[in-house]
Amino acid sequence: MTTRRKVLLGSAGLLALGAGSCAGRRIWLDREPSLPPAINAQGRALWSNWSGLETAYPVKRAAPASEPELVALLPTAAAPIRPVGAGHSFTALVPTEGTLLSLDRLEGLVSHAGMTATVRAGTKLSALGPALAAAGQEMPNLPDINKQTLAGALATATHGTGKGFTAIHGQVTAMRLVLPDGTIAECSRDLRPELFHAARVGLGGFGVLSQVTLQNQPLSRVKKVVRLVDTEWMLGEWPALAAKHRNAEFLVLPFTGKSALITHDVTTEPVRARGPDTDSQTLMDLKRLRDLFEFTPGLRRRAAQMAMKDLPEEVAIDEGWKLLSNERPDRFKEMEYHLPISAQVEVLREVIARIERDAHGVFFPIEARIIAPDDAWLSPFYQRESGSIAVHAWYKEAHDWMFTLIEPLFREAGGRPHWGKLHSLGARELKALYPMFAEADAVRRAVDPMGRMVNPFLKKIFG
Repeated sequence: MTTRRKVLLGSAGLLALGAGSCAGRRIWLDREPSLPPAINAQGRALWSNWSGLETAYPVKRAAPASEPELVALLPTAAAPIRPVGAGHSFTALVPTEGTLLSLDRLEGLVSHAGMTATVRAGTKLSALGPALAAAGQEMPNLPDINKQTLAGALATATHGTGKGFTAIHGQVTAMRLVLPDGTIAECSRDLRPELFHAARVGLGGFGVLSQVTLQNQPLSRVKKVVRLVDTEWMLGEWPALAAKHRNAEFLVLPFTGKSALITHDVTTEPVRARGPDTDSQTLMDLKRLRDLFEFTPGLRRRAAQMAMKDLPEEVAIDEGWKLLSNERPDRFKEMEYHLPISAQVEVLREVIARIERDAHGVFFPIEARIIAPDDAWLSPFYQRESGSIAVHAWYKEAHDWMFTLIEPLFREAGGRPHWGKLHSLGARELKALYPMFAEADAVRRAVDPMGRMVNPFLKKIFG
Protein backbone atom coordinates (compact mmCIF):
# COMPACT_ATOMS: atom_id res chain seq x y z
CA MET A 1 0.00 0.00 0.00
CA THR A 2 3.02 2.30 0.15
CA THR A 3 2.92 2.18 -3.65
CA ARG A 4 -0.70 3.35 -3.69
CA ARG A 5 0.20 6.24 -1.42
CA LYS A 6 2.99 7.42 -3.72
CA VAL A 7 0.87 7.07 -6.86
CA LEU A 8 -2.05 9.09 -5.55
CA LEU A 9 0.10 11.86 -4.16
CA GLY A 10 2.23 11.95 -7.27
CA SER A 11 -0.74 12.42 -9.59
CA ALA A 12 -2.35 15.05 -7.40
CA GLY A 13 0.91 16.97 -7.16
CA LEU A 14 1.50 16.72 -10.92
CA LEU A 15 -1.82 18.39 -11.68
CA ALA A 16 -1.85 20.89 -8.85
CA LEU A 17 -0.68 23.83 -10.96
CA GLY A 18 -3.55 23.42 -13.39
CA ALA A 19 -6.04 23.34 -10.56
CA GLY A 20 -4.66 26.50 -9.05
CA SER A 21 -6.02 28.58 -11.89
CA CYS A 22 -9.67 27.47 -11.42
CA ALA A 23 -11.74 30.61 -10.86
CA GLY A 24 -13.58 30.70 -7.57
CA ARG A 25 -11.90 27.57 -6.19
CA ARG A 26 -12.81 27.11 -2.52
CA ILE A 27 -10.01 27.04 0.02
CA TRP A 28 -10.66 24.21 2.48
CA LEU A 29 -9.33 24.91 5.94
CA ASP A 30 -8.57 22.11 8.39
CA ARG A 31 -10.18 23.58 11.49
CA GLU A 32 -11.35 21.58 14.46
CA PRO A 33 -15.05 22.09 15.13
CA SER A 34 -15.62 24.18 18.22
CA LEU A 35 -16.85 22.37 21.31
CA PRO A 36 -18.54 23.79 24.41
CA PRO A 37 -16.33 24.46 27.45
CA ALA A 38 -14.74 21.42 29.08
CA ILE A 39 -16.42 22.45 32.36
CA ASN A 40 -19.74 24.29 32.44
CA ALA A 41 -20.92 26.95 34.87
CA GLN A 42 -22.20 24.30 37.26
CA GLY A 43 -18.81 22.57 37.35
CA ARG A 44 -19.93 19.57 35.30
CA ALA A 45 -17.48 17.95 32.86
CA LEU A 46 -18.24 17.80 29.15
CA TRP A 47 -19.06 14.53 27.40
CA SER A 48 -18.77 14.32 23.61
CA ASN A 49 -19.37 11.50 21.18
CA TRP A 50 -16.66 10.31 18.79
CA SER A 51 -17.68 12.60 15.93
CA GLY A 52 -18.10 15.65 18.15
CA LEU A 53 -21.70 16.17 17.02
CA GLU A 54 -23.31 15.41 20.38
CA THR A 55 -22.33 16.78 23.79
CA ALA A 56 -23.70 16.78 27.33
CA TYR A 57 -22.94 17.86 30.90
CA PRO A 58 -24.31 14.99 33.05
CA VAL A 59 -24.89 15.74 36.71
CA LYS A 60 -23.57 12.26 37.59
CA ARG A 61 -21.18 9.81 35.96
CA ALA A 62 -21.10 6.18 36.99
CA ALA A 63 -19.08 3.15 35.93
CA PRO A 64 -20.29 0.10 37.86
CA ALA A 65 -17.88 -2.83 37.89
CA SER A 66 -20.45 -5.52 38.62
CA GLU A 67 -24.09 -6.36 38.22
CA PRO A 68 -24.78 -5.85 41.97
CA GLU A 69 -23.35 -2.33 41.69
CA LEU A 70 -25.64 -1.70 38.74
CA VAL A 71 -28.64 -3.02 40.68
CA ALA A 72 -27.88 -0.66 43.56
CA LEU A 73 -27.30 2.34 41.31
CA LEU A 74 -30.28 2.44 38.97
CA PRO A 75 -33.23 3.00 41.36
CA THR A 76 -31.77 6.24 42.78
CA ALA A 77 -29.65 7.58 39.90
CA ALA A 78 -30.59 10.99 38.52
CA ALA A 79 -32.71 10.66 35.39
CA PRO A 80 -32.45 10.46 32.47
CA ILE A 81 -30.13 7.48 32.89
CA ARG A 82 -28.24 6.92 29.66
CA PRO A 83 -25.80 4.05 29.09
CA VAL A 84 -22.74 4.87 27.02
CA GLY A 85 -20.38 2.49 25.26
CA ALA A 86 -17.67 3.80 22.96
CA GLY A 87 -19.60 6.89 21.84
CA HIS A 88 -19.60 5.81 18.19
CA SER A 89 -23.28 6.63 17.62
CA PHE A 90 -23.82 9.82 15.64
CA THR A 91 -27.35 10.39 16.94
CA ALA A 92 -28.27 11.89 20.32
CA LEU A 93 -28.89 8.52 22.01
CA VAL A 94 -26.51 9.23 24.89
CA PRO A 95 -26.70 12.93 25.91
CA THR A 96 -28.27 13.48 29.33
CA GLU A 97 -28.39 16.05 32.08
CA GLY A 98 -28.93 13.17 34.52
CA THR A 99 -26.73 10.08 34.84
CA LEU A 100 -24.19 9.02 32.23
CA LEU A 101 -23.53 5.33 32.85
CA SER A 102 -20.38 3.79 31.38
CA LEU A 103 -20.21 0.03 30.86
CA ASP A 104 -16.43 -0.03 30.43
CA ARG A 105 -15.85 -1.93 33.69
CA LEU A 106 -18.50 -4.55 32.89
CA GLU A 107 -16.30 -6.45 30.48
CA GLY A 108 -14.90 -9.87 29.77
CA LEU A 109 -15.91 -13.39 28.88
CA VAL A 110 -18.05 -14.99 31.63
CA SER A 111 -18.24 -18.55 30.30
CA HIS A 112 -18.37 -20.62 27.14
CA ALA A 113 -19.82 -24.00 26.24
CA GLY A 114 -19.95 -25.64 22.84
CA MET A 115 -20.30 -22.77 20.42
CA THR A 116 -21.98 -20.36 22.83
CA ALA A 117 -20.38 -17.70 24.98
CA THR A 118 -21.74 -15.50 27.75
CA VAL A 119 -20.14 -12.07 27.73
CA ARG A 120 -20.38 -9.00 29.96
CA ALA A 121 -22.17 -6.26 28.07
CA GLY A 122 -19.43 -3.63 28.23
CA THR A 123 -16.89 -5.81 26.41
CA LYS A 124 -15.44 -4.11 23.35
CA LEU A 125 -15.78 -6.07 20.11
CA SER A 126 -12.02 -5.64 19.63
CA ALA A 127 -11.41 -7.53 22.88
CA LEU A 128 -14.11 -10.10 22.25
CA GLY A 129 -12.43 -11.41 19.07
CA PRO A 130 -9.25 -12.74 20.72
CA ALA A 131 -11.15 -13.92 23.82
CA LEU A 132 -13.48 -16.07 21.70
CA ALA A 133 -10.59 -17.26 19.53
CA ALA A 134 -8.86 -18.59 22.64
CA ALA A 135 -11.99 -20.70 23.21
CA GLY A 136 -12.04 -21.89 19.58
CA GLN A 137 -15.01 -19.70 18.69
CA GLU A 138 -15.72 -16.64 16.60
CA MET A 139 -18.68 -14.38 16.02
CA PRO A 140 -20.20 -15.22 12.61
CA ASN A 141 -19.86 -11.63 11.44
CA LEU A 142 -18.43 -8.30 12.54
CA PRO A 143 -19.07 -4.66 11.67
CA ASP A 144 -16.67 -2.37 9.84
CA ILE A 145 -15.37 -0.90 13.13
CA ASN A 146 -14.76 -2.98 16.27
CA LYS A 147 -14.38 -0.24 18.88
CA GLN A 148 -17.99 -0.49 20.08
CA THR A 149 -19.10 -2.23 23.23
CA LEU A 150 -21.25 -5.30 22.73
CA ALA A 151 -24.17 -3.55 24.46
CA GLY A 152 -23.86 -0.49 22.22
CA ALA A 153 -23.65 -2.63 19.09
CA LEU A 154 -26.81 -4.52 20.06
CA ALA A 155 -28.71 -1.39 21.08
CA THR A 156 -28.24 0.19 17.65
CA ALA A 157 -28.48 -2.95 15.44
CA THR A 158 -24.84 -2.74 14.38
CA HIS A 159 -24.13 -5.09 11.48
CA GLY A 160 -21.55 -6.42 9.07
CA THR A 161 -22.24 -7.70 5.58
CA GLY A 162 -22.87 -11.01 3.85
CA LYS A 163 -25.62 -13.06 2.25
CA GLY A 164 -27.41 -14.95 5.01
CA PHE A 165 -25.63 -13.15 7.86
CA THR A 166 -27.72 -11.26 10.39
CA ALA A 167 -26.65 -8.23 12.38
CA ILE A 168 -24.98 -8.99 15.72
CA HIS A 169 -28.26 -9.09 17.65
CA GLY A 170 -29.39 -11.98 15.44
CA GLN A 171 -26.87 -14.22 17.26
CA VAL A 172 -28.12 -13.38 20.76
CA THR A 173 -29.79 -16.31 22.54
CA ALA A 174 -30.24 -14.81 26.03
CA MET A 175 -29.75 -11.53 27.89
CA ARG A 176 -29.66 -10.18 31.43
CA LEU A 177 -31.05 -6.66 31.84
CA VAL A 178 -31.08 -4.55 34.95
CA LEU A 179 -34.35 -2.63 34.79
CA PRO A 180 -34.66 0.99 35.98
CA ASP A 181 -36.10 -0.13 39.34
CA GLY A 182 -33.05 -2.37 39.95
CA THR A 183 -34.79 -5.63 39.08
CA ILE A 184 -32.74 -8.19 37.14
CA ALA A 185 -34.62 -9.50 34.12
CA GLU A 186 -33.43 -12.62 32.33
CA CYS A 187 -34.91 -13.11 28.89
CA SER A 188 -34.66 -15.39 25.87
CA ARG A 189 -37.01 -16.82 23.26
CA ASP A 190 -38.55 -18.96 26.00
CA LEU A 191 -38.17 -16.73 29.06
CA ARG A 192 -39.95 -13.37 28.91
CA PRO A 193 -39.96 -13.53 25.07
CA GLU A 194 -41.67 -10.15 24.64
CA LEU A 195 -38.83 -8.42 26.48
CA PHE A 196 -36.28 -10.45 24.52
CA HIS A 197 -37.75 -9.45 21.14
CA ALA A 198 -38.28 -5.82 22.15
CA ALA A 199 -34.97 -5.14 23.93
CA ARG A 200 -32.48 -7.02 21.74
CA VAL A 201 -32.32 -3.79 19.72
CA GLY A 202 -33.28 -1.53 22.60
CA LEU A 203 -31.63 1.88 22.08
CA GLY A 204 -30.73 1.78 25.76
CA GLY A 205 -34.37 2.43 26.58
CA PHE A 206 -35.39 -0.76 28.40
CA GLY A 207 -32.79 -0.84 31.16
CA VAL A 208 -29.08 -1.61 31.16
CA LEU A 209 -27.66 -4.80 29.69
CA SER A 210 -25.33 -6.62 32.07
CA GLN A 211 -24.54 -9.77 30.09
CA VAL A 212 -25.36 -11.44 26.80
CA THR A 213 -25.19 -15.02 25.52
CA LEU A 214 -24.12 -15.36 21.88
CA GLN A 215 -24.43 -18.25 19.46
CA ASN A 216 -21.04 -18.40 17.76
CA GLN A 217 -19.31 -20.70 15.27
CA PRO A 218 -15.98 -22.56 15.08
CA LEU A 219 -12.94 -20.42 14.45
CA SER A 220 -12.20 -20.16 10.73
CA ARG A 221 -9.63 -18.68 8.37
CA VAL A 222 -10.73 -16.28 5.67
CA LYS A 223 -9.19 -14.68 2.64
CA LYS A 224 -9.77 -10.96 2.28
CA VAL A 225 -9.38 -9.43 -1.18
CA VAL A 226 -9.67 -5.72 -1.95
CA ARG A 227 -9.65 -4.66 -5.58
CA LEU A 228 -10.47 -1.53 -7.51
CA VAL A 229 -13.16 -1.90 -10.18
CA ASP A 230 -15.27 0.33 -12.42
CA THR A 231 -18.34 1.52 -10.53
CA GLU A 232 -20.69 0.81 -13.44
CA TRP A 233 -19.46 -2.79 -13.60
CA MET A 234 -19.77 -3.05 -9.81
CA LEU A 235 -23.41 -1.96 -9.81
CA GLY A 236 -24.31 -4.44 -12.52
CA GLU A 237 -22.55 -7.37 -10.85
CA TRP A 238 -23.40 -6.64 -7.22
CA PRO A 239 -26.30 -9.11 -6.76
CA ALA A 240 -24.20 -11.97 -8.16
CA LEU A 241 -21.11 -10.99 -6.16
CA ALA A 242 -23.10 -10.69 -2.93
CA ALA A 243 -24.42 -14.23 -3.46
CA LYS A 244 -21.04 -15.67 -4.45
CA HIS A 245 -18.89 -14.54 -1.52
CA ARG A 246 -19.16 -15.27 2.19
CA ASN A 247 -18.94 -11.54 2.90
CA ALA A 248 -19.02 -8.82 0.28
CA GLU A 249 -19.31 -5.05 0.33
CA PHE A 250 -18.15 -2.19 -1.82
CA LEU A 251 -17.19 1.44 -1.46
CA VAL A 252 -18.07 3.83 -4.27
CA LEU A 253 -15.38 6.50 -4.61
CA PRO A 254 -17.40 9.51 -5.79
CA PHE A 255 -16.14 11.61 -8.70
CA THR A 256 -13.74 8.84 -9.78
CA GLY A 257 -15.87 6.24 -11.59
CA LYS A 258 -14.20 3.63 -9.38
CA SER A 259 -15.26 1.44 -6.47
CA ALA A 260 -13.37 -0.73 -4.00
CA LEU A 261 -14.80 -4.26 -3.85
CA ILE A 262 -14.04 -6.09 -0.58
CA THR A 263 -14.69 -9.82 -0.25
CA HIS A 264 -14.05 -12.44 2.45
CA ASP A 265 -14.17 -16.19 1.83
CA VAL A 266 -13.28 -19.19 3.97
CA THR A 267 -9.97 -20.71 2.93
CA THR A 268 -7.32 -23.24 3.92
CA GLU A 269 -4.50 -21.20 2.34
CA PRO A 270 -1.60 -20.30 4.64
CA VAL A 271 -1.79 -17.14 6.70
CA ARG A 272 -0.81 -13.97 4.90
CA ALA A 273 -0.76 -11.29 7.57
CA ARG A 274 -2.62 -8.07 7.05
CA GLY A 275 -0.27 -5.26 6.10
CA PRO A 276 -0.18 -1.75 7.53
CA ASP A 277 -3.55 -0.01 7.39
CA THR A 278 -3.42 2.68 4.69
CA ASP A 279 -7.14 3.47 4.37
CA SER A 280 -6.58 6.74 6.21
CA GLN A 281 -3.83 7.76 3.80
CA THR A 282 -6.00 6.93 0.80
CA LEU A 283 -8.90 8.90 2.28
CA MET A 284 -6.72 11.97 2.67
CA ASP A 285 -5.54 11.57 -0.93
CA LEU A 286 -9.18 11.63 -2.02
CA LYS A 287 -9.60 14.78 0.03
CA ARG A 288 -6.63 16.40 -1.71
CA LEU A 289 -8.15 15.58 -5.09
CA ARG A 290 -11.36 17.23 -3.90
CA ASP A 291 -9.49 20.27 -2.64
CA LEU A 292 -7.72 20.70 -5.96
CA PHE A 293 -10.51 19.89 -8.40
CA GLU A 294 -13.82 20.51 -6.64
CA PHE A 295 -15.08 22.87 -9.32
CA THR A 296 -13.79 20.82 -12.24
CA PRO A 297 -15.40 17.37 -11.78
CA GLY A 298 -14.19 16.12 -15.15
CA LEU A 299 -10.57 16.90 -14.31
CA ARG A 300 -11.08 15.46 -10.85
CA ARG A 301 -12.23 12.18 -12.39
CA ARG A 302 -9.35 12.04 -14.86
CA ALA A 303 -6.78 12.80 -12.16
CA ALA A 304 -8.22 10.10 -9.91
CA GLN A 305 -8.27 7.50 -12.66
CA MET A 306 -4.67 8.29 -13.56
CA ALA A 307 -3.68 7.91 -9.92
CA MET A 308 -5.56 4.63 -9.55
CA LYS A 309 -4.46 3.03 -12.79
CA ASP A 310 -3.04 -0.50 -12.46
CA LEU A 311 -3.24 -0.61 -8.68
CA PRO A 312 -2.76 -4.23 -7.54
CA GLU A 313 -5.34 -6.02 -5.46
CA GLU A 314 -4.69 -6.44 -1.75
CA VAL A 315 -4.86 -9.90 -0.19
CA ALA A 316 -4.74 -10.94 3.46
CA ILE A 317 -5.44 -14.38 4.98
CA ASP A 318 -6.07 -14.86 8.68
CA GLU A 319 -8.72 -15.61 11.28
CA GLY A 320 -11.91 -13.74 10.45
CA TRP A 321 -11.99 -11.54 13.55
CA LYS A 322 -8.65 -10.05 12.49
CA LEU A 323 -9.84 -9.10 8.99
CA LEU A 324 -13.56 -8.27 9.03
CA SER A 325 -13.18 -5.03 11.02
CA ASN A 326 -10.93 -2.08 10.23
CA GLU A 327 -9.18 0.81 11.92
CA ARG A 328 -10.98 4.10 11.29
CA PRO A 329 -8.85 6.84 12.90
CA ASP A 330 -10.33 9.63 10.77
CA ARG A 331 -13.47 10.94 12.40
CA PHE A 332 -16.57 11.46 10.29
CA LYS A 333 -20.35 11.85 10.34
CA GLU A 334 -22.57 9.23 8.77
CA MET A 335 -26.09 8.53 7.57
CA GLU A 336 -27.04 4.95 6.75
CA TYR A 337 -30.40 3.54 5.72
CA HIS A 338 -31.36 -0.09 5.18
CA LEU A 339 -33.45 -0.62 2.05
CA PRO A 340 -35.41 -3.55 0.65
CA ILE A 341 -32.70 -5.55 -1.11
CA SER A 342 -34.40 -5.21 -4.50
CA ALA A 343 -34.13 -1.41 -4.32
CA GLN A 344 -30.48 -1.10 -3.26
CA VAL A 345 -28.73 -0.77 -6.63
CA GLU A 346 -31.29 1.59 -8.17
CA VAL A 347 -31.20 3.87 -5.12
CA LEU A 348 -27.41 3.78 -5.01
CA ARG A 349 -27.23 4.92 -8.62
CA GLU A 350 -29.34 7.93 -7.73
CA VAL A 351 -27.28 8.64 -4.59
CA ILE A 352 -24.12 8.77 -6.71
CA ALA A 353 -25.84 10.97 -9.31
CA ARG A 354 -27.09 13.45 -6.72
CA ILE A 355 -23.74 13.74 -4.96
CA GLU A 356 -21.79 14.18 -8.19
CA ARG A 357 -24.32 16.75 -9.43
CA ASP A 358 -25.01 18.79 -6.30
CA ALA A 359 -22.46 17.96 -3.55
CA HIS A 360 -19.02 18.50 -5.05
CA GLY A 361 -17.45 18.81 -1.62
CA VAL A 362 -18.02 15.13 -0.82
CA PHE A 363 -14.91 12.94 -0.92
CA PHE A 364 -15.74 10.11 1.50
CA PRO A 365 -16.65 6.76 -0.09
CA ILE A 366 -20.29 5.59 -0.22
CA GLU A 367 -20.63 2.18 1.43
CA ALA A 368 -22.94 -0.64 0.31
CA ARG A 369 -23.57 -3.82 2.32
CA ILE A 370 -26.12 -6.64 2.62
CA ILE A 371 -27.81 -7.98 5.79
CA ALA A 372 -30.10 -10.96 6.40
CA PRO A 373 -33.54 -10.61 8.03
CA ASP A 374 -34.19 -11.29 11.72
CA ASP A 375 -37.10 -11.11 14.18
CA ALA A 376 -36.07 -8.45 16.73
CA TRP A 377 -38.97 -6.01 16.87
CA LEU A 378 -36.92 -2.81 16.54
CA SER A 379 -34.39 -4.25 14.13
CA PRO A 380 -34.09 -2.34 10.84
CA PHE A 381 -33.86 -5.81 9.26
CA TYR A 382 -37.08 -7.09 10.82
CA GLN A 383 -38.47 -9.74 8.45
CA ARG A 384 -36.65 -8.15 5.50
CA GLU A 385 -33.39 -8.85 3.70
CA SER A 386 -31.77 -5.47 3.38
CA GLY A 387 -29.20 -3.63 1.34
CA SER A 388 -27.62 -0.77 3.24
CA ILE A 389 -26.24 2.46 1.81
CA ALA A 390 -24.11 4.79 3.93
CA VAL A 391 -22.92 8.29 3.11
CA HIS A 392 -20.27 10.14 5.10
CA ALA A 393 -18.85 13.59 5.70
CA TRP A 394 -15.57 14.48 7.35
CA TYR A 395 -16.16 15.61 10.92
CA LYS A 396 -14.75 19.06 10.13
CA GLU A 397 -17.19 19.72 7.27
CA ALA A 398 -20.91 20.32 6.78
CA HIS A 399 -23.28 17.37 6.46
CA ASP A 400 -26.60 19.09 5.75
CA TRP A 401 -26.56 17.67 2.20
CA MET A 402 -27.29 14.25 3.70
CA PHE A 403 -30.70 15.45 4.87
CA THR A 404 -31.60 17.54 1.82
CA LEU A 405 -30.23 15.39 -1.02
CA ILE A 406 -30.02 11.83 0.24
CA GLU A 407 -32.46 11.12 3.08
CA PRO A 408 -35.58 11.89 0.96
CA LEU A 409 -34.39 9.28 -1.52
CA PHE A 410 -33.89 6.69 1.22
CA ARG A 411 -37.30 7.40 2.69
CA GLU A 412 -39.06 7.20 -0.66
CA ALA A 413 -37.60 3.71 -1.11
CA GLY A 414 -38.95 2.52 2.26
CA GLY A 415 -35.58 2.60 4.00
CA ARG A 416 -35.20 2.16 7.75
CA PRO A 417 -32.45 4.22 9.41
CA HIS A 418 -29.53 2.78 11.30
CA TRP A 419 -30.35 3.63 14.92
CA GLY A 420 -26.87 4.97 15.64
CA LYS A 421 -26.53 7.10 12.52
CA LEU A 422 -27.98 10.39 11.38
CA HIS A 423 -31.65 10.57 10.45
CA SER A 424 -34.60 12.91 11.01
CA LEU A 425 -37.38 10.41 11.74
CA GLY A 426 -39.73 10.48 14.71
CA ALA A 427 -42.40 8.21 16.14
CA ARG A 428 -44.99 8.80 13.42
CA GLU A 429 -42.64 7.82 10.59
CA LEU A 430 -41.07 4.95 12.51
CA LYS A 431 -44.40 3.34 13.37
CA ALA A 432 -45.11 3.08 9.64
CA LEU A 433 -41.76 1.36 9.02
CA TYR A 434 -41.72 -1.11 11.94
CA PRO A 435 -44.63 -3.57 12.13
CA MET A 436 -43.97 -4.26 15.84
CA PHE A 437 -43.08 -0.72 16.89
CA ALA A 438 -46.14 -0.23 19.10
CA GLU A 439 -45.64 -3.60 20.79
CA ALA A 440 -41.98 -2.82 21.50
CA ASP A 441 -42.90 0.57 22.94
CA ALA A 442 -45.54 -1.04 25.17
CA VAL A 443 -42.89 -3.36 26.63
CA ARG A 444 -40.57 -0.41 27.15
CA ARG A 445 -43.25 1.53 29.02
CA ALA A 446 -44.01 -1.51 31.18
CA VAL A 447 -40.41 -1.91 32.35
CA ASP A 448 -39.78 1.86 32.64
CA PRO A 449 -43.15 3.38 33.56
CA MET A 450 -41.56 6.58 34.88
CA GLY A 451 -39.47 7.12 31.74
CA ARG A 452 -36.21 7.15 33.67
CA MET A 453 -34.21 5.90 30.66
CA VAL A 454 -35.72 8.41 28.22
CA ASN A 455 -33.75 11.46 27.09
CA PRO A 456 -35.08 14.05 24.59
CA PHE A 457 -33.93 12.01 21.59
CA LEU A 458 -35.81 8.90 22.75
CA LYS A 459 -38.88 11.04 23.44
CA LYS A 460 -38.84 11.95 19.76
CA ILE A 461 -38.31 8.32 18.72
CA PHE A 462 -41.09 6.86 20.86
CA GLY A 463 -43.42 9.83 20.86
